[in-house]
Amino acid sequence: MKKLRVRFLLFVYNKTQKLYRKYFKKKKRQWQFSQQQLLEFQEDSLGRKLGEFYKRYGFTMIPKMENHDVHHLITGCGTNFEDEIAMQYLLLGNGKMNAHLLAAIVLGTLILPEYIKMYISAFKKGQNMKPFYHWDFETLLWQNFEHLKDFIQQKQSPAYH
Repeated sequence: MKKLRVRFLLFVYNKTQKLYRKYFKKKKRQWQFSQQQLLEFQEDSLGRKLGEFYKRYGFTMIPKMENHDVHHLITGCGTNFEDEIAMQYLLLGNGKMNAHLLAAIVLGTLILPEYIKMYISAFKKGQNMKPFYHWDFETLLWQNFEHLKDFIQQKQSPAYH
């Protein structure tokens, strides 16, 4: 039964992904690096980790969606459908809000409700991270991956003056 539900989600994703890029990412440009170039970055850099991510999972870069793949690395969210939905919850907790994200959360929760505890946990995790959903990670590809990840995962403390 779960296989059928996941196939339905995959169908919806494939039908909406191009529309999402066209209407939600129209001002964004695709990155100027290829997957092969990412593998040429320093070993401990974000760029190299991203190149290795693509290679390990057999993924290809989707224009204008590169930041999404970095989100997987930074958050530790997997690439199964339940993990994708959990990442949307995490991004919501981190402050991201748009119609596509909300639709993914609603549809994902309705189709895979057995993961609701994981979704709530991901939302809380996103709340406890520095807001990163709006960052342009292409400019950070040279940065040390672990340092960047540690920085994001430390929630900002409120400043009292």
